[in-house]
Amino acid sequence: MDFEVSEDRRMLADSLGRYLSDHYGIEHRNAVAYDAPFHDAQKWRDLAELGVLYALAPEDRGGFGGAGFDVVTVFEQLGRALCPEPVLPQLLATRLLMASGADLEPLLSGATRYAVAIGEIDAPYAVEDITTEATDSGGGWRLTGRKSVVYGAEAADRILIAARHAGGIGLFEIAPGNADITAYGMIDGGGAGEMFLDKSEAVLVAGDAGAMLQDALDWGALALAAEAVGAMDAANAMLIDYLKTRKQFGRPIGGFQALQHRAVDLGIEIEQARSITILAASRMGTQAQSRSVSMAKNLIGRAARLVAEESIQMQGGIAMTWEYPASHYAKRLVMIDHQLGDTEFHLERVMADLRPAR
Repeated sequence: MDFEVSEDRRMLADSLGRYLSDHYGIEHRNAVAYDAPFHDAQKWRDLAELGVLYALAPEDRGGFGGAGFDVVTVFEQLGRALCPEPVLPQLLATRLLMASGADLEPLLSGATRYAVAIGEIDAPYAVEDITTEATDSGGGWRLTGRKSVVYGAEAADRILIAARHAGGIGLFEIAPGNADITAYGMIDGGGAGEMFLDKSEAVLVAGDAGAMLQDALDWGALALAAEAVGAMDAANAMLIDYLKTRKQFGRPIGGFQALQHRAVDLGIEIEQARSITILAASRMGTQAQSRSVSMAKNLIGRAARLVAEESIQMQGGIAMTWEYPASHYAKRLVMIDHQLGDTEFHLERVMADLRPAR
C-alpha cells in the first residue's frame, strides 16, 4: 500500500487546514455550532470556493477527487477544527446523485445544499428496516412516515429520502417545504431535524436504491472515521501540551510515569485508528469496501471514546469547562460512534460477512 500523500491532496489539506485555523477557531465554532441555524452561511461559501465539495466527486462527474483518500483528506481537517458545517450530507448526496446519473454541479459548487434522510426511530442504521412508505398516486409519488436525526435538514435546499414502495427501497427527492421539519441542535454541535411526511409530494430518483444507499452509507462511515482521526489528533496534542505545562509537586505532571504510560497508550490507539482508516480508504470501490469500513468504524468508535475519556480525566476539571476545547472534542468523539452505525452495529456487519453460508 502506498502511504505517500499526493501533491494535490497535500495542497488541499494545507489550504483547508489553514482556512479553518484562521477563520473557524473554537470560539467561533462554538458560537455557530450550538445555536440556530447551526452553520455559518459565509463560511459555507468559503469552503465551497476552496473546492472542498469538488474533492468529493471524480473528474468525470465534475469534481477533482472522489477517491477514498480525497474524502479522508477533507474530513480529517474538518475533524481537527470540529467544523459543524453540513459537509457529510453533501458527501452522501454526491454518492447517491452520482449513482442516479444526476447533475452534480449545483451541489459541488455549494449553490444547492442537500440533506439525506435514511434513518428512522426503529431503523436507525439498516436500510432494509426502513418503513417510510412511497405510493404512486398516478400523478406523482407521495411519501408517508418519519425520518429521524436528519443531519443538515435545517439548512437543506433539497432532501433525498429513502422509502419503501412495491418494488423495494427507492430514493426520492423533495423540497423542504413539502415536509414538516423540526430542527434542533445536536449535543456535540451542528444541526439535525426530525422529518414528518404525510402524503408529501416527491420525485422518484431511483426505484431500486438499496445498493446505492448502502454505498453512500459506507462512504459516510469512512468520512466519520477520518473526522475522528483528525479530532483525536487535535485532542491528543492538547493533552500532551497540558501534561508538559501543568505542574504538581514542583514538576510538570508529564514527568510522572503513570501519566506517560497512559499518554503512550492513547498515541498507539490513534495510530491504529489512522492505519485502519487508510486501509478502508484504499478499498473503497472494491468488494471489500463494506467490510473494511465496518472494521474501521468499530475500532474507531472504541478508540475515540477512550481518547475522550482519558483526555478529560488527565486534564482534570478544566477539561469539563465550556471555554476549554477538550470538552467539545470529547463530545464529538463520543457522538461520532452513534452516527451511521455504532460499534455494535458494525461489529455485527463484520461477523455476518465472516459467517459461512449454509
